[in-house]
Amino acid sequence: MRTPTASRTGARPARGPALVLLLALAACGAPGSPPARGPQPARLPHYAVDRDFSLPSSPTWRAARQRGHLAIGVKEDQPGMGEKNPATGTYTGFDIEIAKMMAASLGFDPHRQVEYKAIASANRETSLQNGQVDYYVGTYTINEGRRKLVGFAGPYYIAGQRLLVRTDEKHLKGPQDMAGKKICSAVGSTPLQRIQSDYPRARPVAYDSYAICVDNLLNNQVDAVTTDDTILLGYAAKDPAHLKVVGRAFSKEPYGIGVPRTDRAFARALDDALTARERDGDWKRAYDATLGLSGTPAPRPPRVDRSLTG
Repeated sequence: MRTPTASRTGARPARGPALVLLLALAACGAPGSPPARGPQPARLPHYAVDRDFSLPSSPTWRAARQRGHLAIGVKEDQPGMGEKNPATGTYTGFDIEIAKMMAASLGFDPHRQVEYKAIASANRETSLQNGQVDYYVGTYTINEGRRKLVGFAGPYYIAGQRLLVRTDEKHLKGPQDMAGKKICSAVGSTPLQRIQSDYPRARPVAYDSYAICVDNLLNNQVDAVTTDDTILLGYAAKDPAHLKVVGRAFSKEPYGIGVPRTDRAFARALDDALTARERDGDWKRAYDATLGLSGTPAPRPPRVDRSLTG
């Protein structure tokens, strides 16, 4: 999904038809984050490197082996999923952990043989087609339109639109309780449009970024924030004393690992790696150290869809 524009200081909520006309953009990946507070993992998982791995049938793997490192496309502005620390230049989040464990399974040291490249949503397909990155891990929903342009491994997570509320909220427990409530999302986003079309009794409020929505939630100006649950869990993980994610998901977004379309051997190797890492507990350990800090237990990992690789 594409990203709403960055927040502007003092932005006011857009209402009425302007909600859709201001920006024709989709939900995932809005920039900004709440204050860096809340629990932090004592130690991130360690992923054993498969030193004996070899995949000569894959041109992507061969090129990475020749250059000596993997180039991995990621997001840099999604708390809990893919976020760059501007002071240290390091990347953290569940997507980053998925990227690291895949690197280890492919025979690369995730700490010394990986280069992360922050790629905007609109440039994901191009970056894979031109070889700028070897694979992409960044809330990348698998759909038929994208499969005409790139390949996918996975899915590794099934996201869905949910609600972020204050921890003292007792009445708003899911989409069935939104009537009369101020529900905030990003201007022009898919989640906002879904609220407007499917839940007409809710009171939609839109800002330029989810970060502004979260600020207004904490200040009691809105009742909930809505977008993909991965993004909401990231915000809740930063401030679990004041924020929580509630209710069932009311959309379905299967996140996959983007790969060059013609390199099916590479995609199949990533499918094998995902299956193995889920089986040995690495997937859950990665979740617990990132999105799990929100207090929401790890869901069951989705079954890898082998039909994606033919």
